[in-house]
Amino acid sequence: MIARYTLPEMGRIWTEENKYRCWLQVESAASAVLAEDGVIPVEAAAAISEKASFDVERIQAIEAEVKHDVIAFTTAVAETLKAQELEAESRWLHYGLTSNDIVDTAQALQVKEASALIREALIGLAEVLKRRAIEFKLTPTIGRTHGIHAEPTTFGLKLLNWYAEMERNIARFDAAAEDMRVGKLSGAVGTFGHLSPRHEERICARLGLKPAPIATQVIQRDRHAAYIAVLALIGSTLDKIAVEIRHLQRTEVREAQEYFSEKQKGSSAMPHKKNPITSEQISGLARVLRGNAQAAFENVPLWHERDISHSSVERVIFPDSTILVHYLLAKTTSLIDKLLVYPERMRKNLESTSGLIFSGQLLLDLAEAGISREDAYRLVQGHAMQAWKEDLNFREEIERDPEIAARLTKEQLDRTFDMTRQLGNVDAIFERVLGEQAPA
Repeated sequence: MIARYTLPEMGRIWTEENKYRCWLQVESAASAVLAEDGVIPVEAAAAISEKASFDVERIQAIEAEVKHDVIAFTTAVAETLKAQELEAESRWLHYGLTSNDIVDTAQALQVKEASALIREALIGLAEVLKRRAIEFKLTPTIGRTHGIHAEPTTFGLKLLNWYAEMERNIARFDAAAEDMRVGKLSGAVGTFGHLSPRHEERICARLGLKPAPIATQVIQRDRHAAYIAVLALIGSTLDKIAVEIRHLQRTEVREAQEYFSEKQKGSSAMPHKKNPITSEQISGLARVLRGNAQAAFENVPLWHERDISHSSVERVIFPDSTILVHYLLAKTTSLIDKLLVYPERMRKNLESTSGLIFSGQLLLDLAEAGISREDAYRLVQGHAMQAWKEDLNFREEIERDPEIAARLTKEQLDRTFDMTRQLGNVDAIFERVLGEQAPA
C-alpha cells in the first residue's frame, strides 16, 4: 500500500524486515521443539535461536539468483551462523520443514499482529459512535426512504444503527481473526512425512497459534478469504456511514458536515467550497477492499496439494487490506468525533413539507375513527399530492376537509401531527442496543 494511506504501526508489520523476523521466529520455535525431542542437537537449536540473523539485502540478492524466497532466506540465515563458526549447527536450520511450513505459519503471526491493531481501531470507532448517538439521542430529524422524506426519526438513532452494525463487525472480525490464528508444519503434502503432529502442536503453541487440524502443503485458503471478506465488509460499513454524511452535507440538506479546519481549502477555483473529502476518500478506498475480497475468493481453489497462484495475490491483498482497514477506521473515527451537526437545520428540513410526513399517522387515525383503509388512503393521498403540487400546508388542507373533520377533532389532529408520538420508543431502542449502558 502507498504511504499516503499507511499508518506507521500497521505499515511496520508488513515490512520485509518483519516478515523475515517472523520466518526466523518459526524456524527457531521448530528447532527448539525438535531439540527437546532429540531430533536435532540442542546446540543447533540454541544457535538458531540465539545467534541466527538475516540481512534483507542479502536475502534479496540470493533470491535474484535462485528465484526462491525461502531458499534465499535459509541460505542467508545459514551464512550468518557460518560466519560465527557455527557451520555444523547451521545444517539443522529448516530441518524437516517445507517452504509453506514457514511462510503460512509466519503469515499467521503477521495477521495476528495486524488483527490486534484493527480490533483496537474497531473498538475506538464503536465507542465514538456510541458517545455521539447518546449525545443526539432525542435530536429529531427527517427519515428518508428512496431519498424522499418519510417519517421523523432522531439523529441519535442514525448513529446508534451504525454503532450496532460495528458491534456485529467486531464479532465477525474476532471470529475471522481467530480462524486465521493457525499454523502448519505438516510437510510437503500435509502428511507429516518428517515431523509429527505432536511436534506441530508444540511449535504452534510456542508461537501463540493453533495447529490447522488438516492441511496440504498450505493452510486452506477459505480461512484467508473469510478474513479478507470481513475486512471488506467493515469497509462497506464505513462506506455506508460516509455516503450518508456526504448526502447530509449537500448544500440543499446541510444537516451535518465534516469538520473543516481554519486553514483548509475546498477548491482551487471556488473559495466558498467545503467538500466532504474524507467521506469521499472512505467511499473510494472501500472499493479497493471489496476488490481484494474477490481476489481472496479466487485463491480458495488451488491445484491438488498446492500451487502458488495464491502467493502473489496475498503479497498484495493482505498488506493492502489490513493497512486500508486500519487507516479507514482511523479516518472514520475522526470524522464522527469531529462531525458538525446542525439540529436547527434538521428541524427546518423536517418541517419543510408542512406536515406531509404525518400522512401515515393520519391514515391510521382515520381508519381507527371508522373510515375504511381504502377510503382513508384515498382522502390522505389526494390532499398530499395536492400539497406537493401546489406547495400547500398539508395540515391546513386536512382541517378544511369536511369528511376528515367529521371524524377527527382538532385535539385528535394535534395528536396526529405530534412528532413525539412517533418518537415515543426511542428509549426502548437504545435499551435494546446498549442494554445497561443506555442513557436514562
